[in-house]
Amino acid sequence: MKNNRICEILGIEKPVIQGPLSWLTDARLVAAVSNAGGLGVLGPNAGLTAETAVSTPEATAEKMREEIRKTKKLTDKPFGVNLIPTAENDIWTPAILPVIKEEAVKAVVYTGYGDGTIIPALFDELKAAGITIIYRDINPTPENTRAAERAGADIIVATGFDEGGTLPGTILGTFSIVPLIADAVENVPVLAAGGIVDKRTARAAHALGAEGVFAGSVFISTEESRVPASLKDKIVAANGLDLSLFRTVPDYYRSLPGTLTTTLVEMDKAGASKEELATTMGGLRGLRVGMLEGNTDEGYVSLGTGIGGIRKVASVAEVVEQLTA
Repeated sequence: MKNNRICEILGIEKPVIQGPLSWLTDARLVAAVSNAGGLGVLGPNAGLTAETAVSTPEATAEKMREEIRKTKKLTDKPFGVNLIPTAENDIWTPAILPVIKEEAVKAVVYTGYGDGTIIPALFDELKAAGITIIYRDINPTPENTRAAERAGADIIVATGFDEGGTLPGTILGTFSIVPLIADAVENVPVLAAGGIVDKRTARAAHALGAEGVFAGSVFISTEESRVPASLKDKIVAANGLDLSLFRTVPDYYRSLPGTLTTTLVEMDKAGASKEELATTMGGLRGLRVGMLEGNTDEGYVSLGTGIGGIRKVASVAEVVEQLTA
């Protein structure tokens, strides 16, 4: 897209970045997004299943190398990898970072959790390797936005409470957070995340000051997605009113109905602690069970509130076209 800074920075044709989606990404989906003109992103557990998952950082990093190489066979366009550094005892980033550099990955989605995870030395290392940094704080504020920009972020993601996955503790919807963050940056462009699934919501994001969109839920129901067809049908049939919200660590999650979701909502109403809810929820294992395996008795199905705009199981190319119409 001409005169679009997101496209110019990333070397892509359309300002659409696919959210990492943890277990739900693989080479096929990511390559499809990049081939359609956007930027596909491999999540932390990309391509893995319960049987192939590993526990050590080194082995996990090598699994990511395999998925990166599979993606390269399917596209010659830029794609990214998710990076989730922690402020203390970070065992994962030192393992995955050499793989990202050795495999010449063009971009990272740097997931931050406030000032403690804005690590200037890590930004410097990524920049020195020629890697574009898309910074996405789970709780975006003008302050951490400016800190990330000073550290070297090339693009900032403004995430609203409308998103799926790990929800912000700052309960501001996309319509409120995007202009707040767009006004906070000095020189870098902003991506809007949360509830963006079609041309109407994408146009609204641009009107609010975003120069592109960062979308997750809309790609889960695509033809190229690795989730079961039964789940894709549920997404198409649902809207935001079908989703249940509950507390957990760090703040909130929401899910389509299911046995585990009902239990979590009831625990929340009964006053269970966030830690108790997180244990019952099962962390990202619960996501894998619910969304990759389609078992909503023992897992959950996390989606953004905009799912009512998903009307069919479409191809990735159709979705990217809709988001840039």
